[in-house]
Amino acid sequence: MLAQRTLKSLTTAVGVGLHSGQRVELTLRPAAPNTGIVFRRVDLPEPVNIPVNATAVTDTRLASTISHGGAKVHTIEHLMSACSGLGIDNLMVDITAEEVPILDGSSASFVYLLQSAGIETQGVAKRFIRVLKPVEVREGDGSNVKWARLDPYHGFKLSFEIEFNHPAVNSTGQQVTFDFGSGRYAREIARARTFGFTRDVEMMRSHGLAMGGGLDNAIVMDDVKVLNADGLRYHDEFVKHKILDAIGDLYILGQPLLAAYSAYRSGHAMNNQLLRVLLSDESAYEIVSFEKERDAPAGFAALAPAW
Repeated sequence: MLAQRTLKSLTTAVGVGLHSGQRVELTLRPAAPNTGIVFRRVDLPEPVNIPVNATAVTDTRLASTISHGGAKVHTIEHLMSACSGLGIDNLMVDITAEEVPILDGSSASFVYLLQSAGIETQGVAKRFIRVLKPVEVREGDGSNVKWARLDPYHGFKLSFEIEFNHPAVNSTGQQVTFDFGSGRYAREIARARTFGFTRDVEMMRSHGLAMGGGLDNAIVMDDVKVLNADGLRYHDEFVKHKILDAIGDLYILGQPLLAAYSAYRSGHAMNNQLLRVLLSDESAYEIVSFEKERDAPAGFAALAPAW
């Protein structure tokens, strides 16, 4: 049986929120089978659980935000991406503020945290959402078009293309296809950092955003070049970060997808819209498990290799 996974022990991290600049403590704890991933705001007078699912997303400006009642957690996509990359099904995330710490701007630190805690299989079948027919969302036309799409596929594959019309971005790879069957999420995707432009950072800070952002947790560009002294981690780091974000956004669904995702200039809002369109059509998907690991798509049965 291809089983669900959680952590063997708890692990903690301390950092700052990218937009709030607030200090935040994060504690990742094992969770029982079929719990899913649940954020718990332990800083509130009465702690509030916020289960991760597509309809819990209440804001997609600059990041993916989930909420329950009045409690919110911002910028969950990098941690969710790491959970997807390592096949974590069940996890309790205690958090002491309303934004997940940005750490180094990628999901690599979260991968390290999860792997250091150890990954444990559980005696219950992992449940996938298998896409049965194409689902697409699209906005704009001509040079303003952007879209995201899911197609049936025995596995999980992502293809993303960006277009920023910026010299530093134009000189890099702008289209990437990544297949989870390769087992190389940690090596090929996880280290890609979020990025921004100095002109946008100045504008965001005037509105109380990006207060915790800087060269140590993001790729920052002026009008012509990358300002980080060490340059890029991958030749195509910009588009790989968009893949990293998409993996996290899609894992907000609550179960791993069996599908081929493709997108052009998509973002958090469109990714969540795509999930909601999928869920609104019961003929577009089914819930499946694999009693024999050999019947599962490549890359899902083996635990992800350590660094």
